[in-house]
Amino acid sequence: MNSRIKLACVGIVALGLGWSIGAEFGADNSGAERVQIKSESPAQVWTCSMHPQIRQNKAGLCPICAMELVVVSTDAGTELGPRELALSEAAQKLAEVQVAVVERRFADVETRMVGKVAIDETRLRDISAWVPGRIDRLYVDYTGVQVNEGDHMVYLYSPELLTAQQELVQALHALDALGERAVPSLRQTAASTIESARQRLRLWGLTSHQVARIESARIPSDRLTIYAPSSGVVVERHVGQGAYVKTGERIYTIADLSSLWLTLEAYESDLRWIHYGQSIEFITDSHPGERFSGRIAFIDPILDETTRTVAVRVNVPNGDGRLKPGMLVRATARARAVAGGRVIDESLAGKWISPMHPEIVKDASGTCDVCGMALVRAETLGYAGGAVADAQAPLLLPATAPLITGKRAVVYVAVPGKAGHFEGREVELGPRAGNYYIVRSGLREGEQVVVNGAFKIDSALQIQAKPSMMNPVRQNTATVHDHGDAGKERPSALPRIFSAYLAVQQGLSTDQLSAALVGAEHVRAALSEMVETALPGSLQAQWGAASAKLDSAALVLINAADISAARAAFLSLSNALLAVADSDGAGATRGLGLYYCPMAFDGAGASWIQESGHVANPYFGAAMLRCGSQQRLFAGARE
Repeated sequence: MNSRIKLACVGIVALGLGWSIGAEFGADNSGAERVQIKSESPAQVWTCSMHPQIRQNKAGLCPICAMELVVVSTDAGTELGPRELALSEAAQKLAEVQVAVVERRFADVETRMVGKVAIDETRLRDISAWVPGRIDRLYVDYTGVQVNEGDHMVYLYSPELLTAQQELVQALHALDALGERAVPSLRQTAASTIESARQRLRLWGLTSHQVARIESARIPSDRLTIYAPSSGVVVERHVGQGAYVKTGERIYTIADLSSLWLTLEAYESDLRWIHYGQSIEFITDSHPGERFSGRIAFIDPILDETTRTVAVRVNVPNGDGRLKPGMLVRATARARAVAGGRVIDESLAGKWISPMHPEIVKDASGTCDVCGMALVRAETLGYAGGAVADAQAPLLLPATAPLITGKRAVVYVAVPGKAGHFEGREVELGPRAGNYYIVRSGLREGEQVVVNGAFKIDSALQIQAKPSMMNPVRQNTATVHDHGDAGKERPSALPRIFSAYLAVQQGLSTDQLSAALVGAEHVRAALSEMVETALPGSLQAQWGAASAKLDSAALVLINAADISAARAAFLSLSNALLAVADSDGAGATRGLGLYYCPMAFDGAGASWIQESGHVANPYFGAAMLRCGSQQRLFAGARE
């Protein structure tokens, strides 16, 4: 079903709901007779399904869009609250209304990240020249070779080394020449000279075994064998055979791959659910069907403003060597949310953990077995304190229930004791936890909320000019007593255009195409009401071209085949609205900001307008919701 059919269905259902709450028509199919019957009833008024502010006491055409007016029962309106709607059982089926219970329970959140395997920097070792000389032989002459601690690596010629060995041999001969009857002070001096010569050789890289062999043979050598200081893989060879090296110059770099790092990118919006010491599962294409695990050891304190992500590092054991640096992985971090949006981890409840090595966890305070740092309580790292059984479960609302526009969230609640009655209510939402939102205020445990069909209920309320998602307060209705312009009161259409645009932006940012389509229809409806002569002179000069582009972009968006096409049309809509957003008199921009995402449309970048606050990217939706940044506030926002 394409987007035009979907939008038509929403309009038909909304119109049907508007009819269902009014009086039923007679069996006569004559439109003229039906109009006459309704116009005689003082309890009925007529309105436009596209422009609910139009109210007439008789049938006719809408003075704005020329659509046929529909009847609304004023009696029903007086019996219901300003945000309340009554639907028959048939109307509920037509609107496909489904409800769910608001409940308290722990929310399980899965945060998905991508990244790659990297070498553990703490396990890199360099083999360098401790004395200057010439490399006569490289026993390991290419990278990737696995070596063990103590393996011979380099055969080095060094005249300086020869001199130091000769000093040791001469000191030994001098001590022997003194004999046992020599003055003790002389023997002590000779022994000190020997020890100094030994120490110099050790500092130049000779092992104790090599020094002992020189003392035993008493034959100095001008060549030195350098051994591997630790086991690992040669990841880099810095010089070639025959090269001359200076003291301290690197020859090899060795990496111990028995433990690796996993470098991941976490979006700004997901940071609430990621904590130090948290267990991570990941998969790689190299080993399909297998899951590997590790613990978060570092979360970068600085956000990348280009990608709106934060680097996360995970320590991963790799004793079997199956993981290779450079492998791409897909990782999942699982968290359990408690009241207030905090995270609880049963394995860390009441524990003490090392701030440098998350694998070190103890039941009591102490020091880290690896680095010796003092352990800290897990609660200081962002986890909920106390026992798991004592944690309070949050109040959860299904993610499909709220209609979100700007900073507002509207839900429709089933009225207790009144079958088919639904009441619109603004709620304050906390963070999204998987398929649920954590509710901060506005709902109580056990209440039933509409999780499917909320848009159709909202559309029916808009037909009756009642408060809704698009209109948070009741609009000033326009009373038209005849088909002329006398007595006509038109509200300013410019704020409605911005409000409808924001509904499109929020619909796309939450991946709700139907909401975006409804918002685009409201953009066109508000455009039809715009009276250019009522605008400030500076805005009139730009409005002619801008309004045509807005209408064209909104129409393309309405006919979009899918959400990708809708997002492309939204770019044109945004560019057209930006042309007038900074004009004098565009007071509708109060509280709005210009936002930009450099990654949209394959790196071409795109701008949009939204309420000032957290980034809600309409070009990526939930996939990269926080990608982008605020460029500036509009003039109206600084008043």
